[in-house]
Amino acid sequence: MLTRLLGLLALCATAATLTLAPNQSHAQPLRIVIDDPTIEPLPFAVPSFQPESGEAGQMAVDLARVVSEDLTGTGLFREIPASAYISTVSDFNAPVEYADWKAINAQALITGAVNVSGNSVNVKFRVYDVFSGEELLDGRGQGGLQFTGTVDGWRRMAHKVADAVYSRITGEGGYFDSRVVYVSETGPKDARQKRLAVMDYDGANLKYLTESGSIVLAPRFSPTGDRVLYTSYESGFPRIYVLDIGTVQRRALQSAEGSMAFAPRFSPSGQTVVYSLSQGGNTDIFSMDINSGQSVRLTNTPAIETAPSFSPDGSRIVFESDRSGSPQLYVMPATGGEATRISFGEGRYGTPVWSPRGDLVAFTKQNKGRFHIGVMRLDGSEERLLTASFLDEGPTWAPNGRVIMFARETQGAGGSSSLYSVDISGRNLKPVRTPEGGSDPSWSPLQQ
Repeated sequence: MLTRLLGLLALCATAATLTLAPNQSHAQPLRIVIDDPTIEPLPFAVPSFQPESGEAGQMAVDLARVVSEDLTGTGLFREIPASAYISTVSDFNAPVEYADWKAINAQALITGAVNVSGNSVNVKFRVYDVFSGEELLDGRGQGGLQFTGTVDGWRRMAHKVADAVYSRITGEGGYFDSRVVYVSETGPKDARQKRLAVMDYDGANLKYLTESGSIVLAPRFSPTGDRVLYTSYESGFPRIYVLDIGTVQRRALQSAEGSMAFAPRFSPSGQTVVYSLSQGGNTDIFSMDINSGQSVRLTNTPAIETAPSFSPDGSRIVFESDRSGSPQLYVMPATGGEATRISFGEGRYGTPVWSPRGDLVAFTKQNKGRFHIGVMRLDGSEERLLTASFLDEGPTWAPNGRVIMFARETQGAGGSSSLYSVDISGRNLKPVRTPEGGSDPSWSPLQQ
């Protein structure tokens, strides 16, 4: 499992500063090959971080717990419990007793120290490859890698630590320092109350963005994570709104009188919105300049065309259409024009979403009375169904393109909707923590 991983890890954020030391490329890090179908979780140890100030005691413990939860939640790591430790870490700068950690089969060791001064928090951390006796993400000479932020933002620093560990060991980008906007649902199935909510990817720091007085659907993050598009029925017709996450101020996008606008999504530039517009009994896909309100029709067929999603480079759009007789997936240029069908399996396909890596499209599939979340290549090949249930729908990608979140609804009059996530290999299917029911999730990019 030990291989050489070349390159430096570069992380940066407005709210936190990461310090990297030189000569990092000489480390001999552990490596998890995510695509290996026989992968076994990598055992690691993360003792409670060391407080370096009187106010840092509980925060040091909590930071280590969040780092552990992030890593174990991927299904790629397995934490060794503290009860198995032979030695402890009481000094962040003390030499590591590698033999003691080898004896309990810890392959990676994460240590940290926390200092709180007023409203400022500094987190230092190191990662060790126990069996090679090497330090990964080498921070010697600078006191370990470091993040600095605010007391209120301590969870973000924990997520950033976990992202750094995850990225170094897997070679993939992290996704823990991200958020999810979704539709929070309460009440019985036939009288469901819905409002928009945003939270950290793991369910923490929940904030409601709208009231529950009208139906809201399909929230979608902007590429910078500061705005959300969504559809609301408060006027009696579905209309698209853009909402600022920080101020919770919003405005409606222009639409013709009597028309119904829905299923919006930002372009990669954040300046254009692509959406469906239904008028005169016909539903087609349009794009709109979000500042000027000028719109362009992209499809013009008698079919129902909906659920558009841009490619990461903004050059193409994948969408759902029943022009062939049943809902299927198509790809067309972002400016409109000839569309190419990419779904050819049994059943009905919908809600396609382009991976941030550009290599796959996630979708909802209905076949033989079951719903699935699946992925396929852009030519329709290598279709892989990741889930199956009474109703799974609405996939959204993690920022690194390795994990998908979606909504699952249970059967019957008392059925409820909740959020789940799954790795694109189909492993590690698990519920996402929310205080009430949830649907229509949208994953943000990594926070800035």
